[in-house]
Amino acid sequence: MATKKTRHTARIWILTTIALLLVFYVVHMATRERLPIRVATAALGNLTKTSATNGKVEPEPQANFEAHAPFPGVVQAVYVHPGEKVAAGQLLLAMDDTQAKEQVAQALAALRGAQANYDAAVHGGTPSQRIALAGNLEKAKIERDQAQYDLDALRKLEATGAASPSEVDAAQQRLATDNSVLQALRQQKDSGSGSANVAHALAAVQEAEAGYAAAEQSLRQAIVHAPFAGTVYSLPVAPTEYVQQGDRLLSMADLHKLQVLAYFDEPEIGDLQVGQHASIVWDARPTQVWHGQVVRLPSTIISYETRNVGEVLLSLEDGDGQLLPDTNVRVTVTVASESNVLVIPRDALYFEQGSPYVYRVANGTLHRAEVTLGKLNLTDVQITSGLKPGDVVATGTTNSQPLGDGQPVEIVQ
Repeated sequence: MATKKTRHTARIWILTTIALLLVFYVVHMATRERLPIRVATAALGNLTKTSATNGKVEPEPQANFEAHAPFPGVVQAVYVHPGEKVAAGQLLLAMDDTQAKEQVAQALAALRGAQANYDAAVHGGTPSQRIALAGNLEKAKIERDQAQYDLDALRKLEATGAASPSEVDAAQQRLATDNSVLQALRQQKDSGSGSANVAHALAAVQEAEAGYAAAEQSLRQAIVHAPFAGTVYSLPVAPTEYVQQGDRLLSMADLHKLQVLAYFDEPEIGDLQVGQHASIVWDARPTQVWHGQVVRLPSTIISYETRNVGEVLLSLEDGDGQLLPDTNVRVTVTVASESNVLVIPRDALYFEQGSPYVYRVANGTLHRAEVTLGKLNLTDVQITSGLKPGDVVATGTTNSQPLGDGQPVEIVQ
């Protein structure tokens, strides 16, 4: 009887203990502290990825003009100032052209001399030389004919014994000498207009023409006029200043036709494509944005300050004359754009062994959900599977506590 009573008492204690544990668990679950979290809602929207860097403004090549010193000399006068807008054909600057005029005169004299030599080569010499040669030829012919006549006469006399053989030999030698002289004069006349002499004289004329053209061009470049309407943006010289040949005197451009050379870090170049849109901001006018697009990708990597970069050329579509050449700007290129895709903040994304997941919030509890990613940028990420529009996901806690699957939470605004 006692044994039965003991067993009954044990069962009661066991059942009581289980009941107390259940009550404790229920009370614990009911009173457990809820984790304060921030949340975001998965929603359809647009996802844009950009790449930003620095760049430098420069004029389009066809809209830029630089004047350089055509010879060493002194800047005589400057008629404009930096930043001045000028009209096409307007006088900008002048160098002292005294020496240039002398060089033009010398080049012209050399050209005329070369032309005279060429004319002489074509016609067998100068007029006076041709007259003298013609006279010598005529004289040589007369002397040769006389020598031939004398030889014929002596041969007849030798046949009758009236002339000695030595006289005949002397007449033959005189005839041979006169023939040689006549032949040499004829060769001189023919060789005077030979192809070799003419070609040499023609080459000299062409060289003299090039020298004269170069001298004239230097003289023209000593006086600088604006080739088109634009703005003078650089003027590194002043009146009376001595400059070396090739020194830059002045730069001007049409400031409505500019481009930007942007320096993108090597890892970012793979995202760039011709035709991508870009925004350009100049710190001097931070509220104004200019627009352009990629027109040329880099062909090599260069060292730029402490970076390895590629030079990307951007067009400027809305140049308004406010941007200046050589100014430093900030460039942002849109490298990807997806529309009507499911997007959540990157703060809501977690990884375990490379697999992405999120904590979906439902009925006050966190539920771990595996997701598949699409495009992403610095702030948002595209979700291609694992969530649907309207799902609420946790982006973090307000008390730095970690998130966990099945954890009760309280949403904090």
